[in-house]
Amino acid sequence: MTLNKILKKKECLAMENKRILSVIGLGYVGLPLAVAFAKEGFEVIGFDLNSSKIELYKNGIDPTNEVGNDAVKNTTILFTDDPSQLRRADFHIIAVPTPVSPDHTPELTPVIKASEILGQNMKKGSIAVYESTVYPGVTEDVCIPILEEMSGFECGADFKIGYSPERINPGDKVHRLENIRKIVSGCDEEALKIIKEVYDAVIKVGTYPVSSIKTAEAIKVVENSQRDINIAFMNELSMVFDRMGIDTNEVVDGMNTKWNALGFRPGLVGGHCIAVDPYYFTYEAEKLGYHSRIVLNGRMVNDGMAAYVAEAAIKKMVQVGMAPANAKVAIMGITFKENCLDTRNSKVVEIVDCLKEYGINALVTDPCANADDVKRDYDIDLIDMDELKDLDCIILAVAHDEFKKLTLDEYGKLFRKMPDEKKVFIDVKGLFKLSELKEKGFSYWRL
Repeated sequence: MTLNKILKKKECLAMENKRILSVIGLGYVGLPLAVAFAKEGFEVIGFDLNSSKIELYKNGIDPTNEVGNDAVKNTTILFTDDPSQLRRADFHIIAVPTPVSPDHTPELTPVIKASEILGQNMKKGSIAVYESTVYPGVTEDVCIPILEEMSGFECGADFKIGYSPERINPGDKVHRLENIRKIVSGCDEEALKIIKEVYDAVIKVGTYPVSSIKTAEAIKVVENSQRDINIAFMNELSMVFDRMGIDTNEVVDGMNTKWNALGFRPGLVGGHCIAVDPYYFTYEAEKLGYHSRIVLNGRMVNDGMAAYVAEAAIKKMVQVGMAPANAKVAIMGITFKENCLDTRNSKVVEIVDCLKEYGINALVTDPCANADDVKRDYDIDLIDMDELKDLDCIILAVAHDEFKKLTLDEYGKLFRKMPDEKKVFIDVKGLFKLSELKEKGFSYWRL
């Protein structure tokens, strides 16, 4: 076979894989996926129930800040809130959120609703791939029956199913969709082959096929459970070292000089993945009669860190002779991580709530968060940094670049006029060196 014939054959195979594709759920995960597939020449239908969000996308605005306004403005994606448009596609990706209920049990309503909508608008021969984080068994035991009931089709004979857990890290400009290897699975060999080929078009570092859908589901919850446990270990150490008068960050810096150190540090664990996924794992484990002895304890430690930080701030204020209820306290940052718009499950909100128990209505500023979202979700009014003045205590909670640019002298100017040793500075993220904090003379504490 000549080179031209080989290239022609490859081109034909590539075009076969460029199916009409829909992405259901256009948030931090779904939008980058949709944009990436559109860039590769796929006809993409981007569906979301949130009509306001769809209008923003149609006007070239990216409220997630994951791909940017230019990418949204120039994409060929058909943005829609009309479910009937899904009937045109034959490859569907479901990327809706899967939170937990107040009692920490999985809240599957979004993925159930998405399955109902897709089932009502799916044509024969379709492939549906779920990316939403779930416990092992949800795709096959919950989603497939819904798709079959709503469509009247039979899985395996009339449509195929797969699972490919999302690995997007919101706000991360280094680890992007295209350079994170992607787990793929399917209900049978044919489904897996097609799913792998489709994702390989946008995942430049390749995909990693696994033997079953349940295995793929397990990989996702285990990835984040592992991180949660490691951070919980560091948080527990930080609480003990605080009692010992030892600086945790200095200990970690020293530990990280060894080749096999893992590099984890203490901190607030919020967001829609690490603080949620372990509960999906333990929920299914308990249904099978196994009570987690490590994962749940790690969750308990991390869930208690916001209160620990708030109490540390109160303690410092009392130590310098301040009446906490009369103190003017500012919290820098409310998103769940640095340089990210996402405020879902933010542990900073819990710091705000804990301070209220002491009669403190903290001022909150965040250059990244959407003020309307914060007001709607948490009833907190964000203020501009320019409005911060005459403070008694600063809690530096999130390591946004805007905050990292400020020197200790600049932070010092935000306090009211008083000796430096009376100024309470809570450096949750350990942004400043211990020597700098000591030299400045603030009454400081860091996690």
